[in-house]
Amino acid sequence: MLAPMCMASPKRAWWFALLTTLASAAGGFFGYLIGYYAIDAIMPWLQASSYWPTYETAVAWFKAYGFWAIFVAGFSPVPYKVFTIAAGTMSMALAPFLVASLIGRGIRFFLVAALLARGGPRMEALLQRYVDRLGWATVIVVAIAGVWVAFS
Repeated sequence: MLAPMCMASPKRAWWFALLTTLASAAGGFFGYLIGYYAIDAIMPWLQASSYWPTYETAVAWFKAYGFWAIFVAGFSPVPYKVFTIAAGTMSMALAPFLVASLIGRGIRFFLVAALLARGGPRMEALLQRYVDRLGWATVIVVAIAGVWVAFS
C-alpha cells in the first residue's frame, strides 16, 4: 500500500511512511505479546507452518544478538512477524524491542517512500526487482559493522 500511495501523492510520502512505520511497530508489539503470553497456544501451528525454520533462526539470533536481531529483521526481507513472536518468547526487554522495531521498520519505509516519491513508476519497477537484494545487502553491512565494532 505504501508504494502506490507515495506515487499518487509524493508530497505526502513522509506522512505515509510515518503511518506505515507506526502501524508496523504496533503490529510487531502484538506479535511480541503473542510470543510472550500465547506461545504455547500457537506452537503446534508454528511447528507445522513454513515459518518454523525462520522461528528457530530468530530464536538463535536473539540468543546471540538481541536488539540487533529485531533491527535487522525490521529492515531485511526476513519475516519480521516471526521475529516479533520470537522476541516475546525470549522475553526481550520491551523498550529495546520497540526502539529496534521503530528504527528498522522506519528506515525501510522512509527509504521506500523517498525513492518512490522521487522516482515514480520507474523506481517502483526497480524496487520490485531489487528490494530483497537491498535488504540482504543491508544485513551484510550491519553484520560487518557489528564484527568491526566488536573487535575494535
